[in-house]
Amino acid sequence: MIFLFSLFSCNSKQKKPAENLYHISINNLQGEPINLADFKGKKILFVNVASKCGFTPQYAGLQELHKTYKEKLVVIGVPCNQFREQEPGNASQIEAFCKQNYGVDFLMTEKVDVKGEKQHPLYTWLTNKEMNGVKNSSVKWNFQKYLIDENGTLVDYFYSITKPLSKKITNKL
Repeated sequence: MIFLFSLFSCNSKQKKPAENLYHISINNLQGEPINLADFKGKKILFVNVASKCGFTPQYAGLQELHKTYKEKLVVIGVPCNQFREQEPGNASQIEAFCKQNYGVDFLMTEKVDVKGEKQHPLYTWLTNKEMNGVKNSSVKWNFQKYLIDENGTLVDYFYSITKPLSKKITNKL
């Protein structure tokens, strides 16, 4: 019996729990810092977005999601130009496109890399199980979505084909 206890206690090292994402720095489209900790108590949906993509019409669904669930959800668009250069614009062009074409008034970040050598720390956290404590993933295309809970931990991610108002997403809100 003592041997079994000793064996169990040697192998029962607790893995350090993953950190929430509130410590990560990212700027808005105007270059001002976004304090992610301001969103504690709400879910966050991060979506890498692009203006010249087949999924670009999802901006309308993201805006509707933002409008419908704004009491408990923050939608954050993250412009990225890594997929066939489908987000070539600068910050003011991106903002104008989104407002004029889709009435977007949800939060938009600076343009970042969501994969590769220059991957932004936010996406390093979102895609790395050792950091987020839930699962590994890779960003496959524009409009991939990552849902974060009220405590800043990853809930799940959804590929581009999942529409913003899909039950897969709204059932988790």
